[in-house]
Amino acid sequence: MIRKLLFCLTIIFAGVDFPFAQSKVGTSVGAFLTIEPSARIAGRGNAGVTLYDELEATYYNPAAIGYLSGHGAQFTHSPWLADITYDYAVVGANLGVFGNVYANVTSLNSGEIDVRTVEKPHGTGERYTVSNVAFGLGYGRQVSERFSVGVQVNYITETIWHSSMSAFSLSVGTIYRISEDGIRIGASISNFGTRAKYDGRDLRILYDSDPARYGDNSNLPGELYTDDFPLPIVFRVGIGMPVKVGEDNIISFAVDAFHPSDNTESVSLGAEWMFQNTLALRAGYQEMFMPDSELGLTLGAGVQYQMDDYRLSFDYGWAEHGRLEKTHRLTLGVSF
Repeated sequence: MIRKLLFCLTIIFAGVDFPFAQSKVGTSVGAFLTIEPSARIAGRGNAGVTLYDELEATYYNPAAIGYLSGHGAQFTHSPWLADITYDYAVVGANLGVFGNVYANVTSLNSGEIDVRTVEKPHGTGERYTVSNVAFGLGYGRQVSERFSVGVQVNYITETIWHSSMSAFSLSVGTIYRISEDGIRIGASISNFGTRAKYDGRDLRILYDSDPARYGDNSNLPGELYTDDFPLPIVFRVGIGMPVKVGEDNIISFAVDAFHPSDNTESVSLGAEWMFQNTLALRAGYQEMFMPDSELGLTLGAGVQYQMDDYRLSFDYGWAEHGRLEKTHRLTLGVSF
């Protein structure tokens, strides 16, 4: 069985040109759901479908919660592209024989933007914001010592000034450890959910059915129609392997393949060097084989400190975005 799994993964990773792939960029709503939160995993190329030793790994694969041995929380802040603010928070709890649960919230906010019209291109004096929020609840457990499953349900809402849309989605995943400290295989499907469309008072207009005719009502109430669109579904599959080098060093490697519903396939890879379970250095590369990708090199670092029964962690992730320059992620965590 393992040989068959590895054979399938090899075929996926080896698909260099993806000749039958077709990009559907811009055909989904809730694109903020595809922003990966973890500074640690971002520093290692966002290859995180096989990782399970931090709470934010549940974003990449809900099955990661199955290996949680205690309680904890993590928070990520990122000054995203174009002065947009991105925040992500997650808390998790161990329920013993009943499995593990977690809850998360994602927020993307544009800040205030001047309202401009054709008549007033320098601004009307009004200001508006674009905000995106998602709430998630997840559950997972170890089916055996080597196999974990997890599921997460989400409520998503987007708001542009006085108009908004909402949707529900489901994410599921599995992680299989070939050995306790050896190769791991993971797979997940994220954001499988309902279609959504915008509605609100900004879409309500006054309409003149015949502008060339005088004497009729030129201010009929009307409403602009918006189509509904799906959420950005992402299928991930990957392999991870930690390698112990001496007593104080562990080097971890990971390779993930991605099949998004609104873009072409790609492969990301990364590595992490951990020294004395305290200091970590990371590097990776995102979206290999994706045509016209603006993503590429990633770097990161982190420290963690054990204080009695508490473990504190701080991670930083840097990612190249081509013509859009770069992004930074900062993650704080506590576990006990």
